[in-house]
Amino acid sequence: MQNRMVGGILSLCLGVLVFSLQDPLVKAVSSGYPVTEVMAIRSIVALPILIVLVHADVGLRAILSKRFGMLTVRAFIQFTSYTMYYLAIAALPLADAVALYFMAPLFIMVLAGPYLGERVSWQTLATVLIGLFGVLVMLRPGAGLFDWAALLSLGSAALYGFSQLMARKIGDTESSTVMAFYQNGAYLVGAAVVAGAFHLAGITHAVHPSLEFLVRPWLWPTLPDFLKMAACGFVASAGMILLSQAYRMAPANRVATFEYTGILWSPLWGFLFFAEVPRSTTVIGAALIIGAGLLALSTERRKSTRCRRPSLIRRSRSAPVRRASGFQPA
Repeated sequence: MQNRMVGGILSLCLGVLVFSLQDPLVKAVSSGYPVTEVMAIRSIVALPILIVLVHADVGLRAILSKRFGMLTVRAFIQFTSYTMYYLAIAALPLADAVALYFMAPLFIMVLAGPYLGERVSWQTLATVLIGLFGVLVMLRPGAGLFDWAALLSLGSAALYGFSQLMARKIGDTESSTVMAFYQNGAYLVGAAVVAGAFHLAGITHAVHPSLEFLVRPWLWPTLPDFLKMAACGFVASAGMILLSQAYRMAPANRVATFEYTGILWSPLWGFLFFAEVPRSTTVIGAALIIGAGLLALSTERRKSTRCRRPSLIRRSRSAPVRRASGFQPA
């Protein structure tokens, strides 16, 4: 059991590292190509990989799900979320965009109340307030340095959190690979529709880097730029496999904490590839956001332990004492 736990943690840390490689790849092409073209190429490359994964996991017939509508709605929410995030990193330092995006776990805990009917404790609300204070420290409103692209990263985190709650609702019948397949399809269709809409409207230029990344017309990419966009498809597929493996090998409440290792990589990529040095307020704000997330996870873990304890006590009183056999369940 201990080996599975260690393997799960290592898989998750590696998956987070792999996923983080998308950020510098997308930022590197954000000044010359539109986000819709990047997402379209990424999705086309990932499509055959996801088909193989679905076939190996649950079979291709699972794609024709009775929950087609909910899967599709969730997929387009994810498309909107990731589009907003990519637009944010076109204008913000990677460290800022990623730190703001890590508000997602706190949004999940708050939205779980109205959407899933789960009780939200005052401790959870307190951690959310700490996280929001970290956001204010990072954004420094009134300092004359605020960039509205930061709101894109926060909006992306909120939408991502809601999509994960939707996944919890349909996860009893739908596999993660099928959800990833629908998500990839939404990226491809959504990118084509958005690009077509701006083309028909004749909008091809904007002043702000985020808007320019959105409305810029498609260009035939150079080979190095095409390889960067295509690499995002391989990165996303590999990251999904590693994260799925992590949550299969170990309990979610044990390994979820290690999602925050992602905050280590983005400042490193920003410094190595774009000469970005995080501001002191970025470091302090990120620390508050991560601290709030870790505190919230710890609170939820203690609550779940208290809920299980009475049933374990009742079972121990009624069940006969057995000698350990040396066999540990997988």
